[in-house]
Parts: sequence; C-alpha cells; structure tokens
Amino acid sequence: MRLIFMASGAFAVPTLRWLHESDHEVTLVVTQPARGSGRGRKVTPTPVAEIARELNLPVLEAENVNAPEMMQRLKACDARLGLVIAFGQKLGRELLDLMPGGCINLHASLLPTYRGAAPINWAIVKGEEKTGCSVFRIVERMDAGPILSSKWTYIKPLETAGQLHDRLAGVGVDAVDSALQLFDDEKIPEGTPQDDALASKAPKLKKNDGLISFDRLTSDVLHHICGMTPWPGARTTFHSSAEHNEEVTIVSTRPIEIPCKPSELPGTLDARLYVATADGYIELLEIKPASSRLMSWQEFVNGRHVKAGDVFSL
Repeated sequence: MRLIFMASGAFAVPTLRWLHESDHEVTLVVTQPARGSGRGRKVTPTPVAEIARELNLPVLEAENVNAPEMMQRLKACDARLGLVIAFGQKLGRELLDLMPGGCINLHASLLPTYRGAAPINWAIVKGEEKTGCSVFRIVERMDAGPILSSKWTYIKPLETAGQLHDRLAGVGVDAVDSALQLFDDEKIPEGTPQDDALASKAPKLKKNDGLISFDRLTSDVLHHICGMTPWPGARTTFHSSAEHNEEVTIVSTRPIEIPCKPSELPGTLDARLYVATADGYIELLEIKPASSRLMSWQEFVNGRHVKAGDVFSL
C-alpha cells in the first residue's frame, strides 16, 4: 500500500524502519523542519528525517503541512493512506480527506485513556499496571477517533518514562501492522468508536510538573520519579545541616523492602541515609545536582558530607 508517513519524534523510527522493509511503499516522509537545540542551538533534523535519509526515502520538511503548496505536493504522491506518529502538527480537514483511506495515527496509550501529548509519563505517574499503543482514525477532536487496533504491555516496576517510551515504540510497530492489514483488498475500515465516558487526559508536560514532594505515599513518590525521568526530571532541593541548599534531580531510586512508619518528617534522611515518605522510606541510587554531572548517591553523600537529618523539600 502506498503511504505518506508524517512523523517527527524518535517514537516513530521503529515503525518507519519496519515499513521500509515491508511490502508497503512510503512515497513521502513529512516531518518538522530542522531546529536549533542544546546550549549551542545547533540546528538538528528530526530523528525521523535522519532515518528517512539513511533509508533513501524522500523527505519533506514542512513548517505547515496544511499550506496550499504542501497540499499539492501530498496530492501528487497518489497515496492511499496517511500514517501519523509523533508529528507535532494538527492536520486540517482538507488533508484528512485527501487520501482514499484517510489518515490514521499511532498513539502511546490504550485509548480512550490518556489522550494528549504525554500519555507515557502520566500512565506511570498515575500508577497504571499496563499501557500500550492504539492506532485510530484522525478526527477533529484530539485522539478521539475510532480505534483500528491496539496492543498492550505491562509497565515494569520502576520503569522510567524514557525506558517505556522505547519499549512502546516497538509495540507500536505491531499495532500499525495490525491496522494496515485491515486495509487489505482495497477495504477502508471505519474502526470502533471510543467511549468518551472512559477518556482521561495526558497534557503536555511542563518543567514544574517534575517538582516532587515526599509527603506522599512511597508508591506515589516512586511513580512520580519514574514518570518524570528523563524529562522534566524529578526535582527537589537538598538542605544540609551545614546550611547548604542545592537543587537536584532524583534520577533513580528503590523502595525499602521492609516497610515501616517513619519517625522522621517526609523528605528527611534517617540514620541509613534513606529518605522518609508519608508511609515509609526510599533509597536513592542516582542523583544529578543542577550544577554538576549525574552521579551515584554515594558520590553525592561523600562530596556534600550528607548526614542524617538533612532534608529534601521544595
């Protein structure tokens, strides 16, 4: 089947590689323009643009995919279907109706739950046991179209959003494969309508979403840290008995196997240098000071002369 592939982020890369090796034909890859990033604002193409060029696929960097000149280019591809993954632009009605099979989207949640820009993060933060990928028909409302296929997986204990992102990118290949099979023999599947009563939102993350307080249950604290890693990061401030205050990002932790009600206030380090929560303790494994590199908790303890009674708080 002839496809137009509209994507930008790394989440789409495994699917693009699979399509290239399959019986389907990617007639054009549409992606966001190269932009400056990092401290030096080095102009870098999207992950999809890099892989598409590596595979010798035609690439179109579009500032606005709905612009008239873009529409003419897309129409000339004579594609049957548009596949959208982590693209970063909203498709207008003219584009949605341009191809006989319409446009479909791969989303990293089990729709209708976690509609929005950050489904992976919020599924972890909310303590979900499983998640997955859904392929649906694109409609005017965000992530609300009829579902063509879905594949699920369990969320592993202490799995970070970055780790789950990479796993789901692979799960997404299977979901796309199942969805495209529905188009065999010139069929145009309608999909199964979503139940809006079951919908939940996964809004785009802001930097302040990473701020973490330890006055919650241990499980909630751990979910928050995992869900905010690698970005925006689970951030707090370390307050030492030497009156040294320093913003840090907690990168990895683990719960204490034998739970016990802490005698310390939440966020306080006990004699073992474990952090008290509302109902137990967690052990820190990796930490990144705002002005330094990522380091082990023991390196931080040695370098800052951390002692019992020191506190993490906002």
